[in-house]
Amino acid sequence: MQTIVIVGGSKGIGQAIVNTLIDTHKIINISRTAPELSHANLTHHTCDILADELPEIKSLDGLIYCPGSINLKPISRLSLDDFREDFEISVLGAVKAIHKYLDALKKGNKPSILVFSTVASKLGMPYHASIATAKSGVEGLVKSLGAELAPTVRINAIAPTVTDTDLASKLLRNEKMMENIKERHPLKKFLNPKEVADMAAFLISDKAASMSGQIIEMDCGIVSFKI
Repeated sequence: MQTIVIVGGSKGIGQAIVNTLIDTHKIINISRTAPELSHANLTHHTCDILADELPEIKSLDGLIYCPGSINLKPISRLSLDDFREDFEISVLGAVKAIHKYLDALKKGNKPSILVFSTVASKLGMPYHASIATAKSGVEGLVKSLGAELAPTVRINAIAPTVTDTDLASKLLRNEKMMENIKERHPLKKFLNPKEVADMAAFLISDKAASMSGQIIEMDCGIVSFKI
């Protein structure tokens, strides 16, 4: 049974990933709040990824870094601190986790790393300057480390569109807004966390053994199609 560290597994997509993997993997969750789930395969460490020292873990087969932000403002209202904070949570937090656990991963069984980008890195959208900048940094990290760590450790990213989580609640706060979001996507839907979790489970599995340095767009067609 593989051991997977999930940073940010108590809410949203991270929580869905924990729920998807928990019966078949040993999960070590690192987040500021404990998950609601209780399971023999789950260990939790309360930790602020940016402020606290990360726990020591000697045996590890996978690392999934979930934290992110949705900081949507016009450029005139985006401060340098906004850009700095979004970059820190999306990029520097991931780098911190990779630094901490890379040696343990290299000793693991077919180890892999998974991080998260956004469709806004490919599709220019108003008010997304800060988050698109930060997540573009994530994509650059994936490409560079994919080459650097081959063939020992794989690294990939998922770039989801709007996903029905607490983080996106302001975008999906009523039926009209939900319908508007659906209509913007050629597949006339947005994502649920379980869909993203299933993709995450695939990317850290042997089924994706030939994939590294890839940015997987779960976009409901919004980047890929013009209809």
